[in-house]
Amino acid sequence: MTSELGEVQVRPGVESDLEALTDLYNHYVRETPITFDTAIFTPEERRPWLLSHPEDGPYRLMVAVDVDSQRILGYATSSPYRPKPAYSTSVEVTVYVAPEAGRRGVGTLLYKSLFEALADEDLHRAYAGIAQPNEASTRLHERLGFRHVGTYREVGRKFGRYWDVAWYEKDL
Repeated sequence: MTSELGEVQVRPGVESDLEALTDLYNHYVRETPITFDTAIFTPEERRPWLLSHPEDGPYRLMVAVDVDSQRILGYATSSPYRPKPAYSTSVEVTVYVAPEAGRRGVGTLLYKSLFEALADEDLHRAYAGIAQPNEASTRLHERLGFRHVGTYREVGRKFGRYWDVAWYEKDL
């Protein structure tokens, strides 16, 4: 696959990606309200998260890699929406793109690869929560067929203020 960055490979995430994925996520923990985690992680603390996304099944981790440098440009996941059995055909999805790779098509490549990987799974809906404001993420989700279903007002507190989260859904 190609993006404005050049040749980009999207593949399942593997254990050797753990340090780079943790570094990428920690950027968003430290610098943004995009995630409501407030303390950075060590790779060992993130290992259970990585291992909860195998190469098959409904809970996946897709990683975008620059072919030339092998640098990780971003990742997308599908995870359980809620723990109760009746929710098993719903997943929560998310995408994180390295700051220097933003607005260059990496998020779109990741999500398209994720949804393609999930196509044969017994899934009905994907849900995404977007901390507000986040115009780039809102545009990405709407472009890929997500529709706004509601907003939780002031649901999270980070950096000394409250943040809204808009929820989106997509048919799978």
